[in-house]
Amino acid sequence: MDVKQALLKEFPALEGWQVENVMALIDEGNTIPFIARYRKEKHGGLDDQLLRTLSERIQYLRGFEARRQEIEDALSKQGVLTPELTAALEGCTILAELEDIYRPYKPKRRTRAMIARERGLEPLAQRLLAQDMGDPGPLSLAEAYVDGEKGVETPEDALAGASDILAEGFSDDAEVRARLRRLIQKEGQIQTRAAKEEDSVYRMYYDYSEPVRTMAGHRVLAMDRGEREGFLKVSLLLPQEEALGAVTQGCIRAGAPAAALVEAAAKDAYSRLILPAMERETRAQLTEAAQEAAIGVFAVNLNDLLMQPPIRGQIVLGMDPGIRTGCKLAVVDALGNLLDTGVIYPLPAQGKVPSARKALLQLIKKHGVTLAAIGNGTASRETERFFVETMEESGGSIPYVIVNEAGASVYSASKLAAEEFPELDVSLRSAVSLARRLQDPLSELVKIDPKAIGVGQYQHDMKQARLSEALGGVVERCVNQVGVELNTASIPLLCYVSGISRQVAENIAAYREEKGPFTSRAELIKVPKLGPKAFEQCAGFLRIAEGTNPLDNTGVHPESYAIAKKLLTRFGFTAQDIREGRLSQLGEKVAEVGSRTLSRELDVGILTLRDMIRELQKPGRDPRDDLPKPLLRTDVLEMQDLKPGMELKGTIRNVTDFGAFVDIGVHRDGLVHISQLGARRVSHPTQAVKVGDVVTVWVLEVDTEKKRISLTMRKPAAARD
Repeated sequence: MDVKQALLKEFPALEGWQVENVMALIDEGNTIPFIARYRKEKHGGLDDQLLRTLSERIQYLRGFEARRQEIEDALSKQGVLTPELTAALEGCTILAELEDIYRPYKPKRRTRAMIARERGLEPLAQRLLAQDMGDPGPLSLAEAYVDGEKGVETPEDALAGASDILAEGFSDDAEVRARLRRLIQKEGQIQTRAAKEEDSVYRMYYDYSEPVRTMAGHRVLAMDRGEREGFLKVSLLLPQEEALGAVTQGCIRAGAPAAALVEAAAKDAYSRLILPAMERETRAQLTEAAQEAAIGVFAVNLNDLLMQPPIRGQIVLGMDPGIRTGCKLAVVDALGNLLDTGVIYPLPAQGKVPSARKALLQLIKKHGVTLAAIGNGTASRETERFFVETMEESGGSIPYVIVNEAGASVYSASKLAAEEFPELDVSLRSAVSLARRLQDPLSELVKIDPKAIGVGQYQHDMKQARLSEALGGVVERCVNQVGVELNTASIPLLCYVSGISRQVAENIAAYREEKGPFTSRAELIKVPKLGPKAFEQCAGFLRIAEGTNPLDNTGVHPESYAIAKKLLTRFGFTAQDIREGRLSQLGEKVAEVGSRTLSRELDVGILTLRDMIRELQKPGRDPRDDLPKPLLRTDVLEMQDLKPGMELKGTIRNVTDFGAFVDIGVHRDGLVHISQLGARRVSHPTQAVKVGDVVTVWVLEVDTEKKRISLTMRKPAAARD
């Protein structure tokens, strides 16, 4: 298989030179963020998501080709490789097709057919399969193969062994399996039944069936989990007559003496060998597709969460609610430095509300708190009400945000947290994390395993290695898209920078501690184990706000500094103008000359030139600053306050295959079903909303008993009037 041609067929919008260059760049050891940002001319400005997909497909196709070669070599060693088999292998496009061709020749564990062959019954099986109209009956043919020494005591024994050989032959026939795969996609149904008489969350699947071709990923994963937990029995249903026809097609000669025996062998092959294997294969494919889709949704949600805009310049109070151990408090300054901590007991049942109010107000006044971050875990809403009532009684007005605390406990118990705050109790570290993740979600959330952040569905059912790989790619993309301040970045944040390993990140931190802040990107070369290749990959993504060279605070790569200086000189600017933000007119001046003309004049690619101009105009630019800020609250609602038709503002907390969960300021997030996401129908909720969006919703229904809130983003007629 020609990998390049396969990719061009799979991605018809790409041209040959793009695929060739991407393959070469990857083979040279370049990272996806570096290729996407600093080698645009090589691939025509493809985005990093497409480049990552291409990288995965290149790896798959090369693995596929390696497997094809392994099979060809194995067949050659067995002496069975023919031009026809070689052509068939060359024509395969998926691994299942390769394995189907190899199946008859693949070493097997001892089977019934293998034993029959050892007893000399292969010729009988072939004679029966031929169904010669002039043959005597099968029993007469079988008499010649009776041999007590070989374990064939009667003609019936011989026919049974020959039938086993025929059944295995049908099972190993690649064309039979191909026909059945087509039938499964056309007519196959997945059926679920209750495995035990017990109510559960899987009740809707106790008597359920659905065509294979329409199975939604979240239903596949729900069925898989229900089966694992012992509540469901799951099976594949096929129309019996058509399925058997797919097995016997062209093999049965009506009226032949052995026709009935051959047909019986085909039925045995189908029920005993083929159907169980095809059921496993079909369900595995459905599960794999469902997992990939779920991982994709998780990745989109994680990207949107990490790219939430930072809230700068605020002194934040982090509140980690709790019942038995109280509510943990932590105050951090505008840079995230810890100022103070405390523990209060704000729940009425604890009998300490007055002292809790006093302690909270003292902490707020002492440090000039301007914003609160309240975790959304146990006792969150009770803590929220306490905070709002305390503000009302004191005459103050400090806004707050309910922060998703998923992963905060993971961080607080980690080695990193212990190193950051060795003097703090584990629970107090969580409060610090909540405050910081409101100030800068990306910088704080990179300290947590992405799987623990909790913005997906069925994440515990995924292949964990694949999930980690995909989510790691998302974090890497976000970190490099935003850029990292070299002198303040934590080790976990540095680990996601293009080209920087854990060891190099630790060496950077050690270098800062020993030598003081970096004054230039060029100084990175002095960091142990950070060689020329690593420097090339990482330098453009690292920023130095107060460095000696203003270009070090931009996304301009050091390899392009000479061109950047020529560009500035061309229009009468200096490097100092970058630092002082006096380049707002640079784009207009370039437009007067023309980008293409200037590109030729400076001998630089036009895509690189455009990026350079954008970076010079806004040094230290953070793309997250252009996004809507989080919804700040000052009051609190209870579930019983909600009425159908009520209009509310809320924040999207999670997006799944079937809808979006919205925090509207009550104890439970409300669900906007996919059908209620707007006037326009969407095939997936991610087409309409994303995590972090602030949206207007209307209450459809409130079920206080089941604690469910149904919302809509379609404006009700009464509200329109």
